[in-house]
Amino acid sequence: MTIIVKDVMSSPVLTVDLDKTAKNVADILRRKRRGSLIVTKNGKPVGIITDTDLIKNVVAKNLLPAKVKVKNIMSKPLVVISADSSILDATRKMKRNNIKRLPVMENKKLAGIVSLSDIARNSSEVIDLLEFKLQTKELPTEIKEKSTSGICDSCGNYSSDLQNENDQWICENCREAAES
Repeated sequence: MTIIVKDVMSSPVLTVDLDKTAKNVADILRRKRRGSLIVTKNGKPVGIITDTDLIKNVVAKNLLPAKVKVKNIMSKPLVVISADSSILDATRKMKRNNIKRLPVMENKKLAGIVSLSDIARNSSEVIDLLEFKLQTKELPTEIKEKSTSGICDSCGNYSSDLQNENDQWICENCREAAES
């Protein structure tokens, strides 16, 4: 069974206008106990601002939060995903873009936000796989399994024939590509 993004996303999404200040953002994040806000212009999503953005672009530079505009420190362009996409597609998109949160679009409107935490919390299969991978890395090499099924560490695709090579689980296609 494929788990789709709309099954695990958080909704409604907290937003902030791009003309607000870093202080406005920090107040909302603290009050709502969240780690990010979607930045909007005329009600349309144009970026995202996270607690990390505040630390790197305001606190670390010793700037006054009340003077710094959101539009100057937000992350853009906004990387989004469709509500009907699989959580595997969402995870791959996050990995490819080195991000932890994806705004979710449905019918060209902001429908929610999905984070790596949402996916892990709602997917027992992902948790089981991570737990298995952690356990196998703790075992001495000589007693590790020869093959297993799961996600290839090289290409990110599912395979029923993963083999452990140099502490990575590699699928048959990636093994063949490495040999040629």
